[in-house]
Order: sequence, then structure tokens, then C-alpha cells
Amino acid sequence: MPTWKPHSLAKPHSDQLDLRLRDTVRALVDLPDVPANTPGRVLLANGFNWQRYRVLFDNGVELGDLDHRHIEATGKAARRLAKAASRRR
Repeated sequence: MPTWKPHSLAKPHSDQLDLRLRDTVRALVDLPDVPANTPGRVLLANGFNWQRYRVLFDNGVELGDLDHRHIEATGKAARRLAKAASRRR
């Protein structure tokens, strides 16, 4: 599988989430038809400068353009991100 180098203009935010497909998340704030703390699963991750996600929440609502302001990782994804953050320090 080829690995692509980041675009030269891409400057990710320091608090940007690095989620993968099927990672579990939860809503941090009330979203349209999705109350805060509703669990969900990442369906799509896209963007090169602004990483954003499309999430299918457990109540059946699917929303896009979500980032660290709207969702946080849970379960294995949260542990993976915490481990990666500790290695960078």
C-alpha cells in the first residue's frame, strides 16, 4: 500500500483528531438531532488541512464536517490517541 506524504500546504491544527474509519466517538455538544454524549462510529475521514469526519450516531443520525469541537474518541481509539500523544512529549 503506498504511503502519501502530506501536502506541502497542509498545516494540521495542534488539537486535531487523528481518527480512522470505524473508530468509536461521542458527541461533545448538542448537534442537530444528536444530543451531547451520544455514541457513534466514524464512516468517513477527509481533509488535508482541516481533518473532518462523517459520523453515524447510535440514534441513526449521520452528520458530516465534525472535528475536535464536536466529537471525541472513545474506547480503543481514545487509548491509541493517548498513547500517540505521550510518545510526542
